[in-house]
Amino acid sequence: MRRDVFQAIADPTRREIIGLIAHQPLNLNTIADNFDVSRPAISQHIKILTECGLIVIKKQGRERYCEAKLQKLNEVAEWVEPFRKLWAGRFDALDDLLNKMKSDNTSQPNN
Repeated sequence: MRRDVFQAIADPTRREIIGLIAHQPLNLNTIADNFDVSRPAISQHIKILTECGLIVIKKQGRERYCEAKLQKLNEVAEWVEPFRKLWAGRFDALDDLLNKMKSDNTSQPNN
């Protein structure tokens, strides 16, 4: 099955795993210790993240370390950017409207 980065980040556990290893590689046991699910379940999440290209597993001695490869998240950022701009524009327009309403309210004398 072909997987993409959107499938990887669709699951909150996988997003949390990415967050854990974003700053430093961790071994599989250390990652699993951060969750209240079975180690096989964490292994399945790691497998999906690896298939999506967000994690590489490197062997050091007898340990296997997961290292984040976050360049693939650029696909998500590029996809989200037009929506971010759209909503930023809408919020700016709302701010303008609210400021105008506030200004109109304060300039009217009280009856």
